[in-house]
Amino acid sequence: MRPDTSAEYVDHNAEAARLERTAGLYPEDAEHLLLQAAAHLELAEDRPRATAFYDRLLSSETPLENPFLVRALKAANLWEYGHEAEAKAIIEGVRGASPRDPAPWVIVAESLESHDELEAAQQTFTEAATHLLTDVPEPPYATHPVLFGRHRVRRMLGLPHDNWDALADTLHSSPVSLDELHDPKRVWSLGSDNPAELEAEISRLRAELGTYREALSRPFPVAVLHWPAAELTELLTAYPTLAEEYPSHEEHLATIEGSLRELAASGTPNLGIVTGTVPSYEAFAASEGASPGDASLLPQYATTLAARGRAEAWPPERGAACWCGSGSTYAQCHGSNE
Repeated sequence: MRPDTSAEYVDHNAEAARLERTAGLYPEDAEHLLLQAAAHLELAEDRPRATAFYDRLLSSETPLENPFLVRALKAANLWEYGHEAEAKAIIEGVRGASPRDPAPWVIVAESLESHDELEAAQQTFTEAATHLLTDVPEPPYATHPVLFGRHRVRRMLGLPHDNWDALADTLHSSPVSLDELHDPKRVWSLGSDNPAELEAEISRLRAELGTYREALSRPFPVAVLHWPAAELTELLTAYPTLAEEYPSHEEHLATIEGSLRELAASGTPNLGIVTGTVPSYEAFAASEGASPGDASLLPQYATTLAARGRAEAWPPERGAACWCGSGSTYAQCHGSNE
């Protein structure tokens, strides 16, 4: 989610300003857009302004979708320009909150790792793995960086393999093993005069690059559009022609779950749900020069929301709330028939 293009090719300050303006036009997407803007400012080495964006989100009256992600990014940024004590305090707060999203865990652990706090980084990765993956039959893709990062740090500490490390090995798809990729002695080979050692290191670097490109190339989720009850009532009142698509809210919810299960059974990866709002949908229809009553716009709207980073992965992780907004866990609600 964070841009990494060299400043030689991108004006990061201009891109941050553009994203900030876009956030003003689409307040429902402000969290995602301002995080992108802050990342550009970090790449432009304007870390105080990036912190201001994180603070702006954290002080907003609008509840954040992922406040722990914002806090983790703020901590990592603060540490990079000398605010170590504040960064560590935020990191401890994130760890203590035990978020269900893997991203905050990875960010704070990698921040500790980059500042040579290897034991603390290893403990953080281990806490994340224990919290997110205990009794989970198949680790979700989003949790793989937790296991890979933990393996890397433990390799640097010289710790023996354990069950989590063995699981990381099984998930790793590169032809070069994790033990090789995470070997602390690798950096020495870069100064070697031995052509065989240099060739081996080039092969390892190519394998790493391939894994990185694979992660970047993952498509947007195949996203199904969800309307909360109040939004659906407002939508059908304003555009009654859409009643054929949505006979009732209960049927709408059942159709979402059924469609996603069918897609999963057919082998479709990276499934997600996007939640619509009537103002956002009307703005999208206006941008397309079409009527909101045109049912053919609905899948396009869902795809657009997914492209803006609005999709929530389906199925929800173990113990997480159901996607329908009932307040019950997924296992007690729409996941009860699994």
